[in-house]
Amino acid sequence: MLFPWQEHDWQRLNAERARLPNAWLFIGPAGTGKLEFALHLAQSLLCEQLQADHQPCGHCEACRWFEHGTHPDFRRLSPQTDDEEEGKEAKPGRKLPLIKIEAVREVIEFAHLTAHRAGRRIIVVEPAENLNPAAANALLKILEEPPQDVLFLLVAQAAQRLLPTIRSRCRQFPLSAPSQAQALDWLHQQGVADAEAELAHNGGAPLFDHDPALAKLRSQFIDGLGQPTFASILSLAELVDKQKLPLAIPLGWLMKWLHDLAGLSLAGIVRYHPDKQQVLQALVQRCDTVALMRCQDALQQLAPFGQHTLNTRLQLEALLMDYLKIFAGARQG
Repeated sequence: MLFPWQEHDWQRLNAERARLPNAWLFIGPAGTGKLEFALHLAQSLLCEQLQADHQPCGHCEACRWFEHGTHPDFRRLSPQTDDEEEGKEAKPGRKLPLIKIEAVREVIEFAHLTAHRAGRRIIVVEPAENLNPAAANALLKILEEPPQDVLFLLVAQAAQRLLPTIRSRCRQFPLSAPSQAQALDWLHQQGVADAEAELAHNGGAPLFDHDPALAKLRSQFIDGLGQPTFASILSLAELVDKQKLPLAIPLGWLMKWLHDLAGLSLAGIVRYHPDKQQVLQALVQRCDTVALMRCQDALQQLAPFGQHTLNTRLQLEALLMDYLKIFAGARQG
């Protein structure tokens, strides 16, 4: 499927169909539909009864196979997950962080087979920046000498992490992010409560997994951060611990709160919590900028371990104690 804000991108891409590359690299912010766009293109290229504007028909045998994930001329290469959901930002879970060389070898073998339907073979790689070094080098080799009628569609939100040689062998295609009005309209159509606050918390990207219970818990957590005391910090750690959440979730909440605290302090900008600007402004008056940077550093160091089986409560309590230190000078003065 295409999202409303992708119609212009689809027209731009259709203008390039007469000179298809061996590989496209779709780039853009997280949560804006890059994967859906690539999958829609893949289905379009495999469809046997194309409609107007190169739209896949959705009814031919090729489309039915594609929609059921069984098309013999299509492969999708991505990190393994316990339960993947198409088109959504990755949920906190047990997602392996890297695409490994064994998976790349499998699609290379597929790329050298004869097409089942005597047409193209399509390979989607996402997120392409998650290729480990060996996998990236293996993919590079086939991009340098691609088999005939094989098209690679790479999807990345951090293209700078890709090998420069991989980027140079792809036709880069930046995808548009939705305007705030388009994003809010989409969220309202999906029935998302408090769409404005949810959109801001997700950095203006409308494609996210909305869990009302988790949103309520996040609101309680943010309220606690807005009134930093020793007692409130302990209660926040207990609140998260009772829900058995992976550490990555409260780390993300705290990271965005600190981002806004620093942004307001240094540049007068609030990105993720515009509805809390007055609370943040009051905190800025008490803020020790050096302690704030230290807290952010500590959080960044812990972030890679957000899905590990660490003691969430102890780790979170330690971070929140660092957060309290940001305001310790004001209490002592």
